[in-house]
Amino acid sequence: MTDEGDLIAGRYRLQTRVGQGGMGIVWRATDEQLGRVVAVKQMLLHPGSDEAVTEQAVQRATREARVAARLKHPHAITVYDVVRHGGKPCLVMEFLSSRSLAAVLAEQGWLPASNVALIARQISGALAAAHEHGIVHRDVKPGNILISRDNTAKIVDFGISRATGEATVTDAGAIVGTPAFLAPEVARGGDANFASDVFSLGATLFAALEGHSPFGEVDAAIVLLARVARGQIAPPKTTGPVTDVVLAMLRNDPAARPSMRQVHEACTAIVEGRTPELPALGRPTLVLPARRPRKRVVVAGSAGVCLLATGVVIGMSLAADPTTIPEVVSPPTSATAATTVASHGCTASYRVTDAWPGGYQAEVTVAGERGRRLVGWSVTWRLPEGHTIDDLWNGVLTRTGRHVKVSGADWNAVVPAAESVAFGFVGGVADGQPVEPKLTCRTP
Repeated sequence: MTDEGDLIAGRYRLQTRVGQGGMGIVWRATDEQLGRVVAVKQMLLHPGSDEAVTEQAVQRATREARVAARLKHPHAITVYDVVRHGGKPCLVMEFLSSRSLAAVLAEQGWLPASNVALIARQISGALAAAHEHGIVHRDVKPGNILISRDNTAKIVDFGISRATGEATVTDAGAIVGTPAFLAPEVARGGDANFASDVFSLGATLFAALEGHSPFGEVDAAIVLLARVARGQIAPPKTTGPVTDVVLAMLRNDPAARPSMRQVHEACTAIVEGRTPELPALGRPTLVLPARRPRKRVVVAGSAGVCLLATGVVIGMSLAADPTTIPEVVSPPTSATAATTVASHGCTASYRVTDAWPGGYQAEVTVAGERGRRLVGWSVTWRLPEGHTIDDLWNGVLTRTGRHVKVSGADWNAVVPAAESVAFGFVGGVADGQPVEPKLTCRTP
């Protein structure tokens, strides 16, 4: 068990845990050889992982470091080193005292267009440089953009990025990324590319302007993914040059989107008070009803100084033909009934949203008891015999044997009065159908 004060690789002294996601823990540390503050990201492995799984994680971390080290840009977090500790891989990175854009939006709801333009100029510059090095990020989202106190923005976590011409550990036929910020072609099962990064950054900037993703406010991941695959964009309420650039980035056709370099030049012009120049691409088709009044909402992503991607990995194949609308298949009637448990100040409603032989997807919705505001929450249950949790999103997972605890992260621990937040997971089941567990919901 790693703890404060531990020495990693004979030189990195752990000081304070500053973040945790589904794939790793991030520490503030000191490089005792160079006398500088660094961030150390420890990869998490499932309990009981065999040697092959461990080695695959090490290969993934090494590849992440190799790809990220190729990029040197003032608005991209620098990776310094990759080492092993206790048989697990650790990434050593630049430390930035900051909050994620996801955390900022969770607190403020939305940002003024001038702030969004400044963030867009910085991040698009870093991504343009990455593209010019043949690197596709593949998971641009609010949780992977860090904002410092002086409004410096940096992109982090090239952990599922792909360097052109280089194989990737994550290429296994699954869709990787956070659904609310995926490009439609990726949601349909296509490969991520430079144009996909443009769309994902556009979706991130849309969320900063509007307070929600361009695909509207949808709790069920499978429904959201189907909407993304169809390229259904919610109409924005904001107008102006920043919105015009964002809408150009959100074109359904990847070939119709501007390049990341063009986005950077346009945003630079806006920040400097000039008229941005973009190709005459037109606007995306806005097909969703106007959204509800602006409110503070949860934007999926990661917070903290340097958090890794916690996006959903959905093991399914969506139609590659953009004219084909994926069918949303409901699980058996017996599995769809929601179970609600109220205790200790909050309620938790559990339901299975999809099921297949040997596995299922479930969603848990958390709200304040009697519609009250929540500040901090956790849901606990005991896994039925033969059940596993393979991937979880929108929460922090802790497991002790068969006992499971999911807590809110800093981007969704606060739930406004009369509102709710949902987390979900993909589970495995050895035999038979998923069994609904008995939940306990608690607040501090």
